[in-house]
Amino acid sequence: MSRVALLTYSTKPRGGVVHTLALAEALADQGAEVHVFALGSEGFFRPLKVPFTLFPFTVEGDSLEEKVFACIGAMTAGLAKVAGEFDILHAQDCISARAATQVHPRVVRTVHHVDDFTTPALVDCQRRSIVEPGHVLVVSEHWRRVLLQEYGVAAQVVRNGVDPARIGPVSARRRARLRASVGAGDRFLLLAVGGIEPRKGSKTLFRALGLLRGDKPVLAIVGGHSFRDHEPYRRQALALLPGLGLNAAQDGAQDVVQLGTVSEEQLAAWYRSADALAYPSIEEGFGLAVLEAQVADLPVVASDLPVFREFLTHGRDALLPAVGDPVALAAALEQVMTDPALRATLVAGGRLVVPRFTWAACAARHAEIYRSIR
Repeated sequence: MSRVALLTYSTKPRGGVVHTLALAEALADQGAEVHVFALGSEGFFRPLKVPFTLFPFTVEGDSLEEKVFACIGAMTAGLAKVAGEFDILHAQDCISARAATQVHPRVVRTVHHVDDFTTPALVDCQRRSIVEPGHVLVVSEHWRRVLLQEYGVAAQVVRNGVDPARIGPVSARRRARLRASVGAGDRFLLLAVGGIEPRKGSKTLFRALGLLRGDKPVLAIVGGHSFRDHEPYRRQALALLPGLGLNAAQDGAQDVVQLGTVSEEQLAAWYRSADALAYPSIEEGFGLAVLEAQVADLPVVASDLPVFREFLTHGRDALLPAVGDPVALAAALEQVMTDPALRATLVAGGRLVVPRFTWAACAARHAEIYRSIR
């Protein structure tokens, strides 16, 4: 099997990074010689069972454009010293793809989603990161169609996986302690994963909470680290809460609680301690958090995105209200909160979804693709 370098721009728990680490370990389990390269200095968000190298870098300037090109420069400089040791460089993002194509003739690129960049330099940078690699993969049929229609690139679909062992059980005592820490107690606890940002539909979720009748749930939001600066959006979203009758104060009865970036073990415990996942994204590459929640037997309320419809069925294994519609989302949340039979149906449906997505199958398909590259 080929010697493969897997490249990712970050060490933080974002979807593409999670995918990279899980794929690397699954490939190694199947006998591949794999090495992970990333930008960073503090190690990955979880222990990694394969060799890795981090390229330190300093970002000069505050704009997204300056950050992106500084990262590309740092990744290119680091890879230039080691690229010859590998048969294939497999990039998982725009930054590492642009770097890889400058230092190696055989580059595989996985496009998890296409960012909504607005400046000409970043739009062109993203376009080149998609059209220049010799082999392009995607994680859903939706993005395969987008790349073909908008970039003229024929990509292959390789699905994500999920590792149930990483979402282990939690004791009743710890579950009670976590719930108490966010003021849930006997209140219904919704978990949102990915922070407060436009792509996650945070404003829609807040507006939906404000429309709920009767007892309000507690919304615990995990994550939030992002290469892009979502702070203006976050402030705007949080500013909506008082007008919606919701409280995000640091004391008293909280309705919305920001937990920030947590360890993998802590995330698993939150999945096991919540009552449902609220994941009303307006754009996703795949939505790994949905599978992770289903491993933890959480009912899922997502949104009617094409990528979700590829593996979820409304009413059977998730509720998929209209994208960006707070009224529809509120109705779905209220159904899940008030109907135990529906929750049981969604949990049972989720248990049938999870086995279809394994990292072993994902790695095996990648290995086939690597072997086909000459």
